[in-house]
Amino acid sequence: MKAAFLTHADGPHMSAYFSALANAKDCDEVVMADPSGRWKDDAKKTLGEKLTRTYTSYAELLEKESPKFCLVSIGADHAPPVIEAALNSGSNVFSEKPACVSLDQFEKLATLAESKHLELMMAFANRTNPESLEARQMIRKGRIGKIYSIDMHIVADQTRLTRPAYHKTWLADKSRAGGGHLIWLGIHWLDLAMYLTGTEVTEATGAVANVGGQPITAEDSAAAILRFSNGTLGTLNSGYYLDTGYHTQIRIWGSKGWINLDSTGEPKMTWYENKGPNAKQIQTFDAGKKPRGYSPMVARAISAIANDTPPPITTQESLNTMRTVFGIYEAAETGTQKTINTVPVPFQPQPL
Repeated sequence: MKAAFLTHADGPHMSAYFSALANAKDCDEVVMADPSGRWKDDAKKTLGEKLTRTYTSYAELLEKESPKFCLVSIGADHAPPVIEAALNSGSNVFSEKPACVSLDQFEKLATLAESKHLELMMAFANRTNPESLEARQMIRKGRIGKIYSIDMHIVADQTRLTRPAYHKTWLADKSRAGGGHLIWLGIHWLDLAMYLTGTEVTEATGAVANVGGQPITAEDSAAAILRFSNGTLGTLNSGYYLDTGYHTQIRIWGSKGWINLDSTGEPKMTWYENKGPNAKQIQTFDAGKKPRGYSPMVARAISAIANDTPPPITTQESLNTMRTVFGIYEAAETGTQKTINTVPVPFQPQPL
């Protein structure tokens, strides 16, 4: 299947997306539109003969190529009209987050996608990590029993925020990015918590701040208390606090044990069960760390469209996560608890 790649000079994760398209087995051709021309040589280097044509106009590509799958990696402030054009052309869309600067923008895009029976898939790539898929199956099989609580943190480096070059990027400007750490990185954990447990966030309280004092308008720290549709309570700490690297955790507490995921550390997954052959022991997931990241997520999205199979993330799941993020922001701004209008999503098995 032919895939279209729509980007611009400030497109994030470009090398990862080029590699993902190069490795996707159900993608035999890539066409790209980049008005800046910045990424043409990089695309040729990674994609080789798979890259057949390049454009400087999104509209021209969509008109001439009529793709059924568009990968969009564009800054949040410029993404909505490009995604809208792709959907109106009849293409499914896989987009880098956050793809908008307000919930209204994303609601409009999701409504358009559903009206045309297309998928708008957000790039929440931790979904396809091996430990995530294993944890999801364990939870669905009842291995840790009834879910009691979810404890999450995702912490990156404050160092990047001190650089003058960063201050000029769209990520540093709330009006251009929609928010800060929460909508850029914390969003991954919100999506993954719902995906792993088969629940949705229904209520949130939260707070955001600039704790590092850098000259940026996007928050570098966010904290939230969450209520899920099954009654579970959860917490999220999302911020730029370190000198370098990442600290990550999703710990899911259940009536029969717990599961802990650490996507950037080692081991990637540990768990404890009250009963069974290895009861009362902390166990470690050692079935493999790869494939992980954007390559398997993009490959599964392309294969889903090519073969008419369930996508790795649906439009509704994408919308649920965006509603949760902006709900936390609204709760922080108003100082009140916010009801999140998420919609239950039927369980779709994913290949391990």
